[in-house]
Amino acid sequence: MRKIVSFLSQLEHSLAFKLKKPKMELENGFLIISIDVDVGNKKLGVMNEGKNDENISKHKTEYLIGEIEERVFPLFVDLFDRFEIPVTFAMRGQLMEVDDSMVKILIQSSVKHDIGSHGYYHRPFKNLRKDEVENELKMISVAMNELGVIPKSFVFPKNSVAHLDLLEKYGYKCYRSYGNFLKDGMYIEKSGELYDVHPSLYLDQLRNPILLRKIIDIAIAKKLPFHVWFHLWNFGEKQGSILKVIDNVFSPLFRYAKKRERDGMLTFETMFSATQKVKEMFEIK
Repeated sequence: MRKIVSFLSQLEHSLAFKLKKPKMELENGFLIISIDVDVGNKKLGVMNEGKNDENISKHKTEYLIGEIEERVFPLFVDLFDRFEIPVTFAMRGQLMEVDDSMVKILIQSSVKHDIGSHGYYHRPFKNLRKDEVENELKMISVAMNELGVIPKSFVFPKNSVAHLDLLEKYGYKCYRSYGNFLKDGMYIEKSGELYDVHPSLYLDQLRNPILLRKIIDIAIAKKLPFHVWFHLWNFGEKQGSILKVIDNVFSPLFRYAKKRERDGMLTFETMFSATQKVKEMFEIK
């Protein structure tokens, strides 16, 4: 049943993108990938004693998600390195309290990844007072700056968009806003001094690579940004199931996208690099 629902959802997205009137036109199509690192390490689940579970998932504990992400992260970094694809990794700030190895791996990667922020405690910003949000953003800056990282991209925990003025204050340049089937789209638009790198498709474990290629073709034909996003824990708990998704979905998709890149019709962008290119276009106009 889930496979049928997922297939229909992807088919509906494909038709919607084909029929929608574009909000913008780029020099070529963009493929943007952003990944939410909700926990990053099972030690956070131990440290928080289960009190933060509801802010992460309705069905999985913080401990379990941290354990899965520890297992999955190196597999995806290796995948992106092999295909030379830059990606936005939205990192949870509190992870730095127990383990900064993920950020260090990204810094040392041969690919220039965009290391963004995903809140400090992964609490929905709409539920927080302004002073609570400011405190989180301060803590993120301190933790990231100690590793030589100044995050420019922000992904709201649970897609709870709020307090954009504070993102501006702390030097962020772009964010991913809330999307669903009715709100997903292929565009980047300015909001104050920030840019909304709008989500196009939430990519879960049941996605069809053939339909994904068709959506990439739409982005190329209409010269639009196609922004897919997912969590590291979306693809199963065992290494075997994760590798299967990488081999059957991601690898064929990336081989196709790289071919279109060689044809000069598609570029791989992070949230931040896409923002920079769009900003230059607006300034030229």
